Amino acid sequence: MRFRPLVAALLLALTIWVLFDIAARVVRFIHIFGVHAGPALTQEEVEAAFNAPAPGNIERQQYVPKIIHQIFHNWKDPKNETLPADWEASRRTCSDKNPNFEYHLWTEPLSLEFIATNYEWFLPTYKGYRYPVQRVDALKYFLLLHFGGIYIDLDNGCSRDLEPLLYYPTWVADGGQGTLSNNILGARPHHPYWAMMTNSLIPWGYKYPFPYFTVHYSSGQWFETAIWEIYHEQLPARPNQEDRLYRVMMDNRVGGARWVFFTEGRGGSWDNWDNHLFSFMGNRFVPWVVANFIFIILGAVAVAAMIWYRKGGLKRFLHTKSTFNNGRLSSMA
Repeated sequence: MRFRPLVAALLLALTIWVLFDIAARVVRFIHIFGVHAGPALTQEEVEAAFNAPAPGNIERQQYVPKIIHQIFHNWKDPKNETLPADWEASRRTCSDKNPNFEYHLWTEPLSLEFIATNYEWFLPTYKGYRYPVQRVDALKYFLLLHFGGIYIDLDNGCSRDLEPLLYYPTWVADGGQGTLSNNILGARPHHPYWAMMTNSLIPWGYKYPFPYFTVHYSSGQWFETAIWEIYHEQLPARPNQEDRLYRVMMDNRVGGARWVFFTEGRGGSWDNWDNHLFSFMGNRFVPWVVANFIFIILGAVAVAAMIWYRKGGLKRFLHTKSTFNNGRLSSMA
């Protein structure tokens, strides 16, 4: 009997710790949908900075090498490496408008060879991903870490020369709402952000009930944004210029940041059954998460109260309160 208070106290402490841990995770998760760290640049600002004379006639430093990476993994027909007509057209816009860039189209065999040769430690995770798009996401980060350059999804094309984007050590696309995007990326080789990204893929590689969660939070845009925020939290107050990160705004909403260098075409090649559900939720996603968290907390409190009641705790509490009130009334009389 004497151990019951101790057990109850331990259970209460454990419950509080679990709830605080869940709350911290929820807060961190919600944070990736808010205002992002790092300076933001519109594509028009990038173009203007490139065309403006350098201060003091000092030549600007180019960080990003002239390399364009694109990935084509045909998981529906693995032996067919022929691009769909619309993707071939968008691919040609990038190679045609940037003839002085190296161009690499990473097919599935080439991608596997690259990982096996250069990052063998990651090969089991790469081959073991549940969804093929996770391999594509992970490959983007390893390519930028290893070679640097500009990565472009095949459903995005180029409307002009990309050279103005080569003077920022690492940058990602920011659509101006929700998380950052990983459809268009730029980097100098061996930037510490991409090292953090690639080193975080294994510890973040959880399998969630929803495919959408698994893809986005293990290797996709949510993962990218979470690591982006962690990277900035660890940056010194005055970081080296070559270690900085930039957000290039690509907002296709009315009144948003205009697209200058890139075009947008057909995507959605990796859609799963739950994509449409979360697309419908859209901007209501964060309120939905908060509402469900509150529901879980209230549910836990209700279950605890029910158990307490069944154990007779409520009856003892009411009896003690009644005895106290009766005694108080008697003494007042």
